[in-house]
Amino acid sequence: MSKKQANAPTRKIFVLDTSVILYDHAAIMHFDEHDVAIPITVLEELDEFKKGSDTKNFEAREFIRMLDKKAHEKPLTEWISLNGPTRGKFKVIMDTPGLNVDATAIYGKGKNDHKIINAALFLQEELPDAEVVLVTKDINLRLKAKALNVNADDYLTGKVKDMDSAFSGKTVLEQFPAKMLETLYVKKRLHMDPENKAVAKLQLANNLFYILKTARSSCLAFYHGESQTMELVEKMPYYGIKPRNAEQTFAFHAIMHPDIKLITLTGVAGTGKTLLALAGSLEQRRDFKQIYLARPIVPLSNRDIGFLPGDAEQKVNPYMQPLWDNLKFIKNQFNERDRSFKQIDDMVANEKILVTPLAYIRGRSLSNVIFIVDEAQNLTPHEVKTIITRAGENAKFIFTGDVNQIDTPYLDEQSNGLSYLVDKLKGQPLYAHMNLVRGERSKLANLANDRL
Repeated sequence: MSKKQANAPTRKIFVLDTSVILYDHAAIMHFDEHDVAIPITVLEELDEFKKGSDTKNFEAREFIRMLDKKAHEKPLTEWISLNGPTRGKFKVIMDTPGLNVDATAIYGKGKNDHKIINAALFLQEELPDAEVVLVTKDINLRLKAKALNVNADDYLTGKVKDMDSAFSGKTVLEQFPAKMLETLYVKKRLHMDPENKAVAKLQLANNLFYILKTARSSCLAFYHGESQTMELVEKMPYYGIKPRNAEQTFAFHAIMHPDIKLITLTGVAGTGKTLLALAGSLEQRRDFKQIYLARPIVPLSNRDIGFLPGDAEQKVNPYMQPLWDNLKFIKNQFNERDRSFKQIDDMVANEKILVTPLAYIRGRSLSNVIFIVDEAQNLTPHEVKTIITRAGENAKFIFTGDVNQIDTPYLDEQSNGLSYLVDKLKGQPLYAHMNLVRGERSKLANLANDRL
């Protein structure tokens, strides 16, 4: 062996599972100079997903189109360049006969997952000098592959790396200049000149909420980076809902701020995420034509909702009930004869408030609306991007969710769209975030969150 050959880097081949492609149709382009293999079983599964209006259907169609474009007239069973010398190559792995280790013989012939493992085993035997890695969002598939000595990993593109230091949206400033705090109390706003040494020392972050403290007093504040202004945050009720803690007060300020067009609210169940979003939106009803309330539909036991009885509206209603519950709670803050009570009913009747699934948002342009997306932790990063790119003039988007309570099988705390959104947009001028930490639903709900 020559010295050049000895120092040559080990060839890497990544075998992609269907779950990766449904998560990101452009996944084959995200492995740098390394090669990518697609088991024929994956193409067969994608064929089942290509029809429909959900994001997974879109991802399947886009991947099939991309593969066809890349291949052109070349046979898919040969290694085909992905993008010249800067990228690796790809091919489709067909049948895998005569394996020394056969996953279908060990685990059973009835599951496509076992055929996908066989594709990785085939490459290992055919190319013993290469490092073969099965990439899948399916944890169980990774475990089965590893049990057969196949390297297996999650698809890391779009994953938040450090959840331990996740952005909370707020911080505490100790020893804030007393004179500045006094001025802020009186004027409600305070220009923070970056040339001022005292201001520069504070190292203020764009669109971040602050608990400002002096030796004798404290207050809640928001630093608006675009105007270089520190704004006093006051505990104000909106549409009958009073904030019960500092985080809820901060959340309301973000929702009501005219310059903030995108808000994320995270926190465990009972912290008031959806309720605050709804109340703040209703308070701004005159500034927008419609209020959209939406949440992703996560089918029971991963079965399509088509199996449920009734028409389309009846199928979707059970998933939307929590949104109606929050609207009802806000209504009940008022007397039945109160104008605010009747206003909600009128807005629903006149479709000023619309509760809708997210399935048909692609291709729409949403102008002069507030769009609330509940349970956003069940969305992929691509789905979140798809929703936000629908924003037209005078649109405000509010995403709420609990990143620790994910109901979809191929997402986790790090890879879901809500975590990705918070991580990528922190510090941006149109965006604000707040993590709600105190449960306010009931003592029983808090007990469950703390101890179970």
